[in-house]
Amino acid sequence: MANKKKILILGTAYPFRGGLAAYNERLAEELQQTDDVEIWTFTVQYPKLFFPGKSQFSTDPAPKHLRITRLINSVNPLNWLMVGRRIRKMNPDIIITKYWLPIMGPALGSLLRLGKRKHTKVIAVLDNVVPHEKRPGDVAFTKYFLKPVDAFVAMSQSVLNDLRVFEPVKKASLIPHPIYDNYGPLISKEEARTQLKLQPGKRYILFFGFIRQYKGLDLLLQAMADERMKELDVHAIVAGEYYEDATPYLELLNKLQLGDRVLMHTDFIPNEAVKNYFCAADLVVQPYKSATQSGISQIAYHFEKPMVVTNVGGLVEMVPDGVVGFQAEPDPAAIAAAIEKYFVDNREADMVAALRKEKLQYSWSRLAKEIHILAAEG
Repeated sequence: MANKKKILILGTAYPFRGGLAAYNERLAEELQQTDDVEIWTFTVQYPKLFFPGKSQFSTDPAPKHLRITRLINSVNPLNWLMVGRRIRKMNPDIIITKYWLPIMGPALGSLLRLGKRKHTKVIAVLDNVVPHEKRPGDVAFTKYFLKPVDAFVAMSQSVLNDLRVFEPVKKASLIPHPIYDNYGPLISKEEARTQLKLQPGKRYILFFGFIRQYKGLDLLLQAMADERMKELDVHAIVAGEYYEDATPYLELLNKLQLGDRVLMHTDFIPNEAVKNYFCAADLVVQPYKSATQSGISQIAYHFEKPMVVTNVGGLVEMVPDGVVGFQAEPDPAAIAAAIEKYFVDNREADMVAALRKEKLQYSWSRLAKEIHILAAEG
C-alpha cells in the first residue's frame, strides 16, 4: 500500500495486564490492517513500591500477530535516552501513546522529545489529564508530557475539558472509548452461571475491575444492605483485585451482615474468564465517586449488559439514562433505587435491544480513522 504508515505505540502491552494493555493491543490490531505497527512496552512499568496490586503481569498467552518489544524503564532517565535514540532511528510517521497517570509524564514526555523527527506526528490518547487520586508533581508532569504532543484523542467530554485548561489550542477529537470486543463471544446466562457455580434463578449484579477508593465499592455494599435489595433477593458479585487495603471493605461486609448475598472474587480476573462474569450478571453497576470514562462500560456494551452508573464524569456520556441503563447519584439509596427500578420494571429486554443499537457507534475503526486524520492535520 503506497500510503502505508509506520506507526509506533508506546505504552502498556503484554506481558503486562489490564485495561491499558488490552486497549493498546486492540488498537494495534485495528491499525495494522492498513499500516506497519509496533508496540514498545515497559521493562519496568511501576516499581513494586508504587504498584498496589499482587502482580503486574498477565498469565494469558502472548497476543498473536502483534509485534511487542519490551524496552522502556519508566523510572530510568538513561533508559529514556537510549530508547529515544532508537525511536529516532526507527523514524516512525506516527507515535501513539496513552496518558493515564502524571507519574508517567517524565518518561513518556522525554521519549517523545528525543524520538520524534520533524515529520513525525505524536497523538496522545487521554484516559485522564487530571488524575482521580492527586499527588505532588501532577501539574508539572502533565505539562511536561503534553508539550511534545501534536494532537489528542479524549474519550469523554470531561477529559477534553480538563485538557483545554492545559492545552487550549492544539487539535483534539472526542472519540468515545471503543468497545472491548477481545474477551470472546457472548455465552448464555445459564452457561456462565454454571461456570461460576452460581445459583440459577437468582438476580445478580456485577461490580467489575480493580478496587480503588474512587470506584465506590463501599457505596454499592451499603446499597446492598437496603431493604429493597433484600426484598428483591439481589446478589452482588464483586470481581476484581484490591488495589488498596481490603480491611475497610471486609469490615463493612461484616457490619452490614450481607452474608452470602455478596460474592467476593477478589483475585485478578484473567481474560478468558471475563465473559463468564459479564454473561452471568443481570446488571453491571458502576458506583463511582469520580470518573472520566470507563472501559468497564465498554465491556458491558460488548456483552450487552444493562448498567447502573453514577452521574459523575464521563459515565453519563456512555450510558444514556433509561435507554441502556440508569444513572444515579453517588449515594447508596439512589443506587439501590436504580437497581430496584431495573428489576421491578422488567427492563432487560428493551435495554439489551438498545445496547445492540448503541454499541455500533463505538468502533475501533472510527478511532483508527480519527488518528490518521489528526496526524495528517497536525
